Amino acid sequence: MDFLKIFSVWMLTFWLSGNGYAQESTAKVQPRDESADVHENIKKDKNETLLIPQKSDGKFGFINTEGKVIIPHLYSNVGFFAEDCQLQNSPNPKVRVFGSAKYAAVRYLGKDYRINRAGKRVYAYRDSDLGKCPHEFRKQLFHAYVFNDNYGIIEDSRFENPGDYRQFTIYPQYDYLHILEGDDLENPMIIAAKNNRFGIIDINNRVIVPFEYSDIKRNFSWKLAQLFEVTKDGQNYFFIDIQNKAY
Repeated sequence: MDFLKIFSVWMLTFWLSGNGYAQESTAKVQPRDESADVHENIKKDKNETLLIPQKSDGKFGFINTEGKVIIPHLYSNVGFFAEDCQLQNSPNPKVRVFGSAKYAAVRYLGKDYRINRAGKRVYAYRDSDLGKCPHEFRKQLFHAYVFNDNYGIIEDSRFENPGDYRQFTIYPQYDYLHILEGDDLENPMIIAAKNNRFGIIDINNRVIVPFEYSDIKRNFSWKLAQLFEVTKDGQNYFFIDIQNKAY
């Protein structure tokens, strides 16, 4: 079974018009992938202890925020413990329960499953069980803007004239900017690049995560788990929180 059939897919649109807009509206949906900016259409259960995907010796498992291994590293791919809308909207009512955030999608020996928080495989994906996800779109209030080959941030509702520096929320000064999807549209987290290093800034241009990474993924780990997926060597990715603590 094609793993991508498990997850609802939204088109990734990168805007770079003659006026200088540069920001995507939505993103592809699937579990963690080391080569693409993707995510499930899912939300983490905020009432549960966060379990964080971790790679070790080429396999994925889950640790808690203290770094303790909770689910062994057995899987070739995993997603967060989060909702799967295709199962939640399944034509088979018996499997809808497995679409809740109490379960995570994993790949084990070439097959795709949902596991519970004890690591038990409780459901094997079947194409016939997959329903259709409702389309949800929340328009961003801010967008990246390219001016004189530099990236800045504008607020759509008040920006008209790039010649007036006062209309920029963040005046163009970066090599690259990307606004991460999140629940707080007024205070988004922003991936920023300068001098070939990546960090995180906020809408007030304050540095949240230092510019010490070779890449930060444009995925939904911030929205799902308040985490950023980063790498220092361009190959080995791991998660950090807003205090720059690594997992």
